[in-house]
Amino acid sequence: MLFKLPRWQKRTLMLGTDLFLLSTAVWLSFALRLGEWLPRMQDGIWMMLLAPLVTIPVFVTLGLYRAIIRFIGGQALIAVMQGVTFSTIMLLLGSLALEWQGIPRSVFPIYWGVSFLLVGGSRYLVRRYYYASRRRGSRTGLVIYGAGQSGTQLAVALENMPEYAIVAYLDDNPALQKSIIHGIKVYPPQALPELITAHDVQQVLLAMPSAPLERRQEIIQYLEPFKVHVRTIPGMADLVSGQNEITELREIEIDELLGRPSVTPDTNLMQRCITGKQVIVTGAGGSIGSEMCRQIIRLQPRALILFEASEFALYQIEQELLQLLVHEKLSVSLIPVLGSVQDRQRIEETLRKHRIQTLYHAAAYKHVPLVEHNPIEGIRNNTFGTMQTALAAKACGVERFVLISTDKAVRPTNVMGATKRLAELVLQGLAQLPGNTVFSMVRFGNVLGSSGSVVPLFRKQIRAGGPITVTHPDIIRYFMTIPEAAQLVIQAGAMAQGGEVFLLDMGKPVKIVELAERMIKLSGFTVQDEKNPGGDIRIAFTGLRPGEKLYEELLIAGDTAQTPHPRIHKAQEHSIPWHEMEQFLRELELACQKRNSITINQLMADLVDGYQKRAFAA
Repeated sequence: MLFKLPRWQKRTLMLGTDLFLLSTAVWLSFALRLGEWLPRMQDGIWMMLLAPLVTIPVFVTLGLYRAIIRFIGGQALIAVMQGVTFSTIMLLLGSLALEWQGIPRSVFPIYWGVSFLLVGGSRYLVRRYYYASRRRGSRTGLVIYGAGQSGTQLAVALENMPEYAIVAYLDDNPALQKSIIHGIKVYPPQALPELITAHDVQQVLLAMPSAPLERRQEIIQYLEPFKVHVRTIPGMADLVSGQNEITELREIEIDELLGRPSVTPDTNLMQRCITGKQVIVTGAGGSIGSEMCRQIIRLQPRALILFEASEFALYQIEQELLQLLVHEKLSVSLIPVLGSVQDRQRIEETLRKHRIQTLYHAAAYKHVPLVEHNPIEGIRNNTFGTMQTALAAKACGVERFVLISTDKAVRPTNVMGATKRLAELVLQGLAQLPGNTVFSMVRFGNVLGSSGSVVPLFRKQIRAGGPITVTHPDIIRYFMTIPEAAQLVIQAGAMAQGGEVFLLDMGKPVKIVELAERMIKLSGFTVQDEKNPGGDIRIAFTGLRPGEKLYEELLIAGDTAQTPHPRIHKAQEHSIPWHEMEQFLRELELACQKRNSITINQLMADLVDGYQKRAFAA
């Protein structure tokens, strides 16, 4: 009931309490000094009456009664200290001026300490009572992993959130273990099982934003078997930049599970085709295209042109990059252009108008099932869109053209992969012709967190309580983080001399079912299977989708050659002369116009190694 009173009543109550406490402080000062519960105070009676009259106006002036007790902090305590200090000085001067009798001089410092303790302590006790009353209901028991500066800041911030009960810190540093920070004890990580049992811990919050990726992965692997929801605070860069607050807890990102230590980018390769140049990215609003833009803009081109068919995607990436320009104080001309890569005229006018020197072609339809159901649109966008963009680049004298390809282009069993392989063949054919444009391709596998990735889907299914759908228990995929892929694409394109197919080192393949299991466990749930029928979330196998393979490859045939970069290789593969490729493309375009699925199938099977004819709706 006390906390539901009107604000003015609460202030009146605080003021009345302080009147009583300040007088009590004078009486306690005499009692402590003289060692008697009923001390002979003589003129100290006047001191009891004057103490609140002198101090209360100071508290009012300092705004102590405007402070909300449940949010009271250091500033309010400073106000209390200033008030009692002023009060003590004034009472001391008053006793000298009025020649009060029977007041030992030591009473005044005792009064200072007692009054500060009573006034400040009363507010602290009310604050503690407020949160205790709020926490009598259900609350989430949590442990903070990391008792350093970030962990302690997080604990202080969460203290004002009554839905959480901080049980303990965990820390690897033996020097911190067994210590108590902000009233919370620090334990070694090995104590987690006991803490979970004793305090019903439901969440573990990682507060180690500056820890290396390898160490974070080790911690996550240790936490995985426990039935706790593992979350983390933002990275150190986001905290320092102010982009995120320490209380903005997030799920464990999948790159923290599967990522690998990054190789420091080669500054010369990163800058060679970008810094001070006119650069364009097609498909600028997509997963890869948008990350390419983020990387490129930090390398300070003279201008960055965002070419995108989707108005909404273009708006989103433009707004994000504008904020980035302001925040990082970059001077780059940012130009959004709406257009389709299938429109040769639109592309050419854009390239000529902005005098483009480097073009990154990320525009593509990449969702395998969607392209499988819409094959002609996939061919027009992925193959003919690449051709029209490349011909426009060649006509406009663009210095470098880099195609972002996919491992699905290798012996494709689906239309999407076949269209991307045809796009590669287009560039390989054009690279054989005389001209100033250096054409190259960069081929890699899945990127973590892209719009077509399984990761966002799995996370959504976990929030819904399952089941998680996996196509096949043995399906495996290569994964790479989007920032790493974008950096490697930029560096590979800078090494090109014409017609190369670069392959990115994707690391070790990942079994998708194991990825699903890890995500379930780190969300605080258990996997429901034959061994554990009472588990929380089931994994359902739906069967391979049309055109889907159990595993992907990066190399069609032949060998690879090493490049100066340890994670970039160069394929030595067969290509087709441009005059033959041109004739094939004319026939394919005619078949698409007539929507002749039989001819389209036959043409792709003739030219794309590994592609098999099958019926599909035109």
